[in-house]
Amino acid sequence: MAKAPIWQWGATETASAIARGKITSEEVTKAHIDRMKAVNPKLNAVVVDLTKDALKAARAADKVLAKGEPVGPLHGVPVTIKINVDVKGQANSNGVVAFKDMFAPEDAPVTANLKKAGAVVLGLTNTPEFSLRAFTENPLHGLTLNPWSPDITCGGSSGGAGASMAAGIGCIAHGNDIGGSLRWPAYCNGIATIKPTQGRIPAFNPSAPAERPLMAQFMSSQGPLARSVADVRLGLEAMAQRDPRDPWWVPAPLRGPKPKGQVKVALAKIPSDMKTDRDVISLVRSAADHLADAGYDVKEVEVPDLDGTWRLWCDLIMTEMHVLQEKQMRQVASDGFKTTMDGFLKLATLLDYEGYMKAIALRSRFIRNWLAFLEDYPVVLTPLSVNPVPETNADLKGAKRIAEVFWNDVRFMSAINLLGLPAAVVPVGLAKGTPVGVQIIASRYREDICLDAAAAVEKRAGRLVPELWKRMG
Repeated sequence: MAKAPIWQWGATETASAIARGKITSEEVTKAHIDRMKAVNPKLNAVVVDLTKDALKAARAADKVLAKGEPVGPLHGVPVTIKINVDVKGQANSNGVVAFKDMFAPEDAPVTANLKKAGAVVLGLTNTPEFSLRAFTENPLHGLTLNPWSPDITCGGSSGGAGASMAAGIGCIAHGNDIGGSLRWPAYCNGIATIKPTQGRIPAFNPSAPAERPLMAQFMSSQGPLARSVADVRLGLEAMAQRDPRDPWWVPAPLRGPKPKGQVKVALAKIPSDMKTDRDVISLVRSAADHLADAGYDVKEVEVPDLDGTWRLWCDLIMTEMHVLQEKQMRQVASDGFKTTMDGFLKLATLLDYEGYMKAIALRSRFIRNWLAFLEDYPVVLTPLSVNPVPETNADLKGAKRIAEVFWNDVRFMSAINLLGLPAAVVPVGLAKGTPVGVQIIASRYREDICLDAAAAVEKRAGRLVPELWKRMG
């Protein structure tokens, strides 16, 4: 067993050690609780403490193992869950003061799947109000800091998940992604993730008073954040099991046919109007070199209509929010949330009934064009952002700064949600002392192709968290 502290072990290593009787789940859980007590007061990443229940679950897990009963892939492994997903008996507040007593009657599918896999839930992680902002602060639980520096954002909306995972709290963190909310915190905190294909991981909140808007359902995904690609893969396997409450869940295999011959990679050309950071783009190109060294055939090409894809995502998601949710949100939201919402609405073209229906129809064309592109290039490598991690609460500085971040910096990120395609993020290095990751996209239900490429990059670039832990002490 590694000499590193228990909290530094990955999920794969931890699960194996528990299953082989080398360590108990109670010992592992206590180590992560101690780590949380040491670092969370400063970060404010885990905002609902479930450690008493976690210790009970860990002891129960040890008893199951002692009886020789079958166990799941995450048996006894500590994890965290984002506060916008139902955990039975806990409030699904989504960062909103008015929802602080909206207790979940049952577990959401992703929560239930993690528990079925044997995971031990340490606590619930922070998110901005309504999980809308890409910066994690809310009036109910406060601001979450990035463990790399308090001056830069931990991202959002799964910012608490990203910060806790980088800092060493838990082995896998749950998050979700409708415009980048898994991938952006992974980028900001120097860890790995995958936004799965829509329908890969079942989603539903029993506490929800109404169904989500249609495009919000089609452009949102649940997923894992972790400190290694292997752990992301393990988390995906655990989360992706069937739940009949999600009508969009698809029983696709987690591994597809192996691509024939040398796998072609499209290194995405950067649009000429994007203002980029030289160090960040250099690290993106180093990721391309890593893939080439691993035997991939890398060619720099233009991806299909990036600008149009992003704008259609923005128009659809903002139109739905404006028509079905904005009035209710404004009644209970903070001024900061309203500032961000106003900035988002200025970026979008709000559609009338005919325009909305035409936009939904047009979405099929964009998906078709990307799927055809992915037939030629099974892997697409893009920046996740073309600039370093921005300052904390950058979106509260007005519409101009919001446009700089969301249209200029992360255009490659949110566009992928329109398409429902899987996209991984893996760190590649530091720019100006802050983490940089790259995005790896593949075709529908080919998360395995994303993660294989991400693992090839990780093997050559190394992980960033050991450097972070040296800084944290």
